Amino acid sequence: MRPLFLLYSLLFCAAPLFAADPQEEEIDHLIAFVRDASVRFIRNGKEHSGVEAAEHMQKKREHFAKKIDSAERFIELAASRSLVSKKPYQVQLADGRTLTSSEWLLAELARYRSEGTDPAP
Repeated sequence: MRPLFLLYSLLFCAAPLFAADPQEEEIDHLIAFVRDASVRFIRNGKEHSGVEAAEHMQKKREHFAKKIDSAERFIELAASRSLVSKKPYQVQLADGRTLTSSEWLLAELARYRSEGTDPAP
């Protein structure tokens, strides 16, 4: 009986360690949002699909992993501008408007948080 009690106690205490990090969930949402979007991404003058843009942002996320502590920091470091040219990434919407990826993603992050899909930190 005692070993079973110890096992349950250990699992109960360790459960918070396995809980999803809200910031990581927000970043995962943003990457999925980019991947599934019906827009054209413009990076250094070249157009890219949502899938290509999401893959690129994921690589930059991994590169800056130690510096990314929030969804806003992810947008700043991995999803807003070219490291090489310093040019901002742009998003061309279906209606023809062009926004910076930063303003587009910050608007989506605000929408996502307001729906209560993910608790804000």
